[in-house]
Order: sequence, then C-alpha cells, then structure tokens
Amino acid sequence: MLVNAFTKAVAQLSDPRVRRPLMLSLGLTVGCYVALVIALWVGLGSIEVVQPAWLDTMLDIAGGVGAIVIALIFFPAIVTTFVGLFLEQVADAVEARHYPSLTPPRDVPMTESILGALSFAGTALALNLVALPFYVFLPAANLVLFLLLNGYLLGREYQEMVGARRQTSAEMRTDRRRHRTTLMLAGMAIAGMMVVPVVNLLAPLVATAFMVHVVQALRAEGSSA
Repeated sequence: MLVNAFTKAVAQLSDPRVRRPLMLSLGLTVGCYVALVIALWVGLGSIEVVQPAWLDTMLDIAGGVGAIVIALIFFPAIVTTFVGLFLEQVADAVEARHYPSLTPPRDVPMTESILGALSFAGTALALNLVALPFYVFLPAANLVLFLLLNGYLLGREYQEMVGARRQTSAEMRTDRRRHRTTLMLAGMAIAGMMVVPVVNLLAPLVATAFMVHVVQALRAEGSSA
C-alpha cells in the first residue's frame, strides 16, 4: 500500500494543478535549508581558537561541514511548518484525480493549521536536540535512531494535517492506534526523503500527496472492517 501511495504521489508532480504549489514548496524548501545552513555556520564559526592557526582553520572547515549535516537533521521539523501553505491545493488535486467521489472537505481554519505546525516544530526540534549527541557519538545507529524518531513525528503530523480535512480528532486517534506501524513506516519514508540532497527539495510536496493516499487507504480499511 505504501509503495503504491508513493508511486502515485511522485507521478502527480506532472499535474498542472500541482505546478503552483510545487514552485511554492521548492522556494520555501530551498530558502529554509539555506537559512539553516547559514545560521548554523555562523554559530559554529564563532568558536575561535587563536593558537595554533591551523587548528582555527580546521575548526572553520569542520564548522561548515557540521552546519550542513546538522541542518539536514533539523530540516524536517522546520520545513513541515510551511506545509499548510500548499496542503489544500495539493490534497484537492490528488483527491480530484484519484478520489472524485469524495464530498467537499472540511474547511480547516488557518489558525488551527499554524498552531498545529508550530507545536509540531517545537516538539520535533526539542527531541532532535536531545538526540543530537546520540546522532554524533553512535555512528552505527544514528541513522536508525533519526528515522525512528522522525518517522513517528512526521507520520503523526502529516496524518493529522491531511486527516483534519475529513476526520474528527477521535477518528484520527483511532486510525493511529489501529495503524501505528503503517503510519510509522510512512513517516520514516518521509524522513528519509528529507535528508537526501536534491530529493529533499520535493519532499514536503511529495509527502503531502503521499499521505493523502495513505489516509484514504486507512479510511477505506476502517469502513470495510
């Protein structure tokens, strides 16, 4: 089911209705990543060692590399806060092509979307900050830890953002209990996309379309149970 959902999401990138949100997503994604790298580079570069000079140079180089790596770690949390800006357009396009029999979705208030996104970003940043030493000092397990932690967070967040258009909070909680493994794997796929250079530029939009298919599949399973 997840492979099919992902394939459909990628295929819809050529849909004219997705072109505008695609450009918006690309612009925000590039801007977020560049801003993160610059902020981290400046912060890490402020660490100075006067003597010897070669050590200061090495620290500057390490700071640049570290900024790029750390930006990738925090990137999913930051960029997901902007998904609400194009979620409706993408979800409408996916539903129009693949689920034309659906009734019009609920109008989700912008304040609800913004508060939910900020809450997610705060939680994700805090947890990844706590996990940062483990990412650094457990090279054999850091990728697994990153995918598990962010897979849970992103699976839940994208499910809530997409599901809120057609489900109550109680229905979404029920789906999470029944399908926690599926949502975790979906979130891990999204987290994986967001740390692959170039691929991560399209990740927020693809993740949104992908989760529309996942949520609809879970709803169909629930109605047939």
